[in-house]
Amino acid sequence: MDKAKQKTLPEIVSRSEVASSRLVTIEQVDLKFSNGAERTFEKIKGSGRGAVMVLPLIDDETLLLIREYCAGTHNYQLGFPKGLIDPGEEPQHAANRELQEEVGFAAHHWRHLHQVCIAPAFFNAKMEIFIARDLYESQLEGDEPEPLEVVYWPLSDYKSLLAQPDFTEARSIAALMLLKDFLEVTDDQ
Repeated sequence: MDKAKQKTLPEIVSRSEVASSRLVTIEQVDLKFSNGAERTFEKIKGSGRGAVMVLPLIDDETLLLIREYCAGTHNYQLGFPKGLIDPGEEPQHAANRELQEEVGFAAHHWRHLHQVCIAPAFFNAKMEIFIARDLYESQLEGDEPEPLEVVYWPLSDYKSLLAQPDFTEARSIAALMLLKDFLEVTDDQ
């Protein structure tokens, strides 16, 4: 097991906003490291609210995914329901809300699976991944510009899912593999 030595965080010498849009702010951060090295980094300043991703299991063998338009790649991507945590909202409540908005189900049973970071060298964004089970129909109005396609996928055929040309988002792939590992461990017990 890796037992990394405790590192001293670099000193923040200065920080300033260098660009801003409706969605993001880019911040310049001047740092001084413990060995005397000085560097300037640019990073996207996050909202600090975080986000959630839901791995909904309609039964022990079937995942629910969504296919939605992604502006960053200008195509449709297959992935798991996800979204931002609203101010003051608990992550599990955000997960249940997103599940209702995006696939028309809520869940009786929740399990926090893991937390992942997105491009931590440039962005302070954390995503909480949840498993949702014992689903029941419940629809909330979401903010998507068009209805999302809900896709039922057999968990036993996860390798075919990984081969799909529109299943490329790293967070969804990581979540799928974490789910597979989690289910294998719980099935062995």
